[in-house]
Amino acid sequence: MANNIAQLGGQPILILSDDSVRSRGRDAQRNNIAAAKAVADAVKSTLGPKGMDKMLVDSMGDIVITNDGATILEEMQIEHPAAKMMAEIAKTQDKEVGDGTTSAVVLAGELLNQAEILLDQKVHPTVITHGFQLARERVLETLDKMSIPVKISNEDILEQIAKTAMTGKSAERASGELAKISVRAVKMAGTDTDSIKIEKKASGSMNDSSLIEGMLLDKEVVHSGMPRKIEDARIALLDSAVEVKDLESDAKISIDSPEKMQAFLEREEEALKEMVESIKSSGANVVLCQKGIDDTAQHFLAKLGMLAARRVKQSDMELLAKATGGKVVSNINEIDKDDLGHAGLVEERKVSGDEMIFVEKCKEPKAVTILLRGGTEHVVDEAERAVTDAVKGVASALELGKIVSGGGAPEIEAARELRKYAESFKGREQLAIIGFATAMESVPRSLAENAGLDQIDKLAGLRSSHEKSKNTGLDVFTGEFKDMIKAGVVEPLKIKLQAVKSAAEAAEMILRIDDIIISGGGRTPPPQPEGREY
Repeated sequence: MANNIAQLGGQPILILSDDSVRSRGRDAQRNNIAAAKAVADAVKSTLGPKGMDKMLVDSMGDIVITNDGATILEEMQIEHPAAKMMAEIAKTQDKEVGDGTTSAVVLAGELLNQAEILLDQKVHPTVITHGFQLARERVLETLDKMSIPVKISNEDILEQIAKTAMTGKSAERASGELAKISVRAVKMAGTDTDSIKIEKKASGSMNDSSLIEGMLLDKEVVHSGMPRKIEDARIALLDSAVEVKDLESDAKISIDSPEKMQAFLEREEEALKEMVESIKSSGANVVLCQKGIDDTAQHFLAKLGMLAARRVKQSDMELLAKATGGKVVSNINEIDKDDLGHAGLVEERKVSGDEMIFVEKCKEPKAVTILLRGGTEHVVDEAERAVTDAVKGVASALELGKIVSGGGAPEIEAARELRKYAESFKGREQLAIIGFATAMESVPRSLAENAGLDQIDKLAGLRSSHEKSKNTGLDVFTGEFKDMIKAGVVEPLKIKLQAVKSAAEAAEMILRIDDIIISGGGRTPPPQPEGREY
């Protein structure tokens, strides 16, 4: 293979193995850009309130129906290395801020499209990436300048943020109720969204969803003789088993008479009774255990009128401690009243045919649960994705304390500023900055396209409107230009900043690659442009 061989004094030297594939220079860049643009095109049609959904079927026949960018790219099982980098943008965006995944990927794809035009004009990749870096910093400044402050007391604005995050998803028809639930959850648990548990059950409708001021455990009470409801609950959180410890694997007990056997069993029972008495003496009337509870111990707990559940997940135990104000205890014999959590009510109820334990009416809970309902598994799965976006969106808004208008307004304003900024440059960086401006407009352009509106007309109208007001965006339902702040279409500043950062950085990284070497071993090489040999 020609690219694998170097010449030294007329003597060929093998550098790569025969089954390696290599492409260099402009061909490598063209290859990477084509793959990245294909990923952006795959999710572009899902953007905005009028975006369409994708049905993804895996090798097992399981179906996912969604328009969430991160979920689509995760389920697509992408192989091409440059395309994987695009999927990483969505993953990072989702992890950091929860929403804006599609916008970030579409922006990255359009940045690479603009870069390809400049490459064809013989502009060097280093010049393009430098221009992109300058443009990115200018965009971040522009977005920050046009933002407006928001506080935790601005419930109306926070609900609008949650609704905007859910717009376009199947959960939109219940967005009013779900937005209220999302805002209340963040107000209680704070901006750490890991403290908000989302439990889903396929029954009823999405409007039946509710917020539990505490925790919901997918467990049942361990013993039939125990109460199913405890008011003014004092909860012992245990991460050690209420069982007699097993012997070491090489240890043996020698019992040579029925009396010794009886004594052994009685001592085991006595040890379990002591454990239960220790729990009871702390004042606890509810026991939630991360590990097992022996049958005999269950009997003793039931006789004392206590409610207990076992094999509770570690993550749930940590959230229970936050919700109830209790401590997770390892040594049962040392538990005291200061370790107990408190809840107004602990009750076992049936939800969609399954027994579940509600730990609710907690005083100032630092962890809460959102119980989502829906007609089918697919509906409730998409509702979960929508509410996750809403919760993270509200949390992101409160983290920076700033929001921006939606409807493509920030992107148009940023593009407008970039075109002015480009005039201060005389070199080829000016072309890259203008290319970045054009790429920023890909978001409102996609919004218009997905709504069946004329892209060119709407883009021209938005540019003209921004001469008067920087918050003017596109109402995709009416096709009119409106002040998005007044219309209640708002987004957290953090989501916009993260989308621009991750999209620009990924585009710059892909542009810097001028050599692709794929080792052998059965890996499929990326498709090469036609009519070229490698």
